[in-house]
Amino acid sequence: MSILLKQLAETTAFIKDKVQADAAIGIILGSGLGNLAYEIKTEVAIPYSDIPHFPVSTVEGHTGRLILGELSGKKVWVMSGRFHFYEGYSAQQVAYPVRVMHMLGVKTLLLSNAAGGVNTDFKVGDLMIINDHISLFTVNPLLGKNEEVLGTRFPDMSEPYCKEMIKKAKAIAASNNIDLKEGVYTGVTGPTFETRAEYKLIHVLGGDAVGMSTVQENIVAVHCGMKVFATSVITDLGIREEENIITHEEVLQAAKEAEPKLTLLFKEIVKCL
Repeated sequence: MSILLKQLAETTAFIKDKVQADAAIGIILGSGLGNLAYEIKTEVAIPYSDIPHFPVSTVEGHTGRLILGELSGKKVWVMSGRFHFYEGYSAQQVAYPVRVMHMLGVKTLLLSNAAGGVNTDFKVGDLMIINDHISLFTVNPLLGKNEEVLGTRFPDMSEPYCKEMIKKAKAIAASNNIDLKEGVYTGVTGPTFETRAEYKLIHVLGGDAVGMSTVQENIVAVHCGMKVFATSVITDLGIREEENIITHEEVLQAAKEAEPKLTLLFKEIVKCL
């Protein structure tokens, strides 16, 4: 047995020893978007620091707990806080919890993040459904030996985000008067916000938003055979007036203000699954 499979077995055994329940839906909450956790009827909440082989969140806005509970009448696993490559973790460590969710029986994964708007039609506070991504600026978490029990050596990425779930999300948004954007998310390493020239490059490449998470989680989820739905909260604008700068505090505030819309959207999507 490889080191990775041994670690996954130890992690899942630890969690299953504390939780006597199953859930087929997983949710990962991004920067400033942790309040969805309060909508969940929590059965068990485990600090990341207690879980064998789990990284620990080091970024403000990420509380760092694995939660099992009920949302919209469905059992869900929720990561309140995620990990990033820029924190010093490897791409494999960033995506490790997704593999743990797979081992716990998760079939559908919902992702959220805070992102910079590149599409000039976007404004701060918009929600953008991710219908595709550009991962060329990040490290692929599948590098190295492939574990066939987790997925194929060369996974197809032609539909990284489930079209059926995107269609459902649009219908939910329309019935609740939520203005939803849709576009391509570009993943970068961070932790710096992009230069003006980099924002322009991403725009030319076809990116509508840019952020420091999500794509590595998505790649591993697809590798494991999960269906994935993801939404970005546009918390700042990359192509902007010359005198304006971006701060993490502003990103968190914008995410907080958009959170009620995202919470409603996720609750209704879970209800449909």
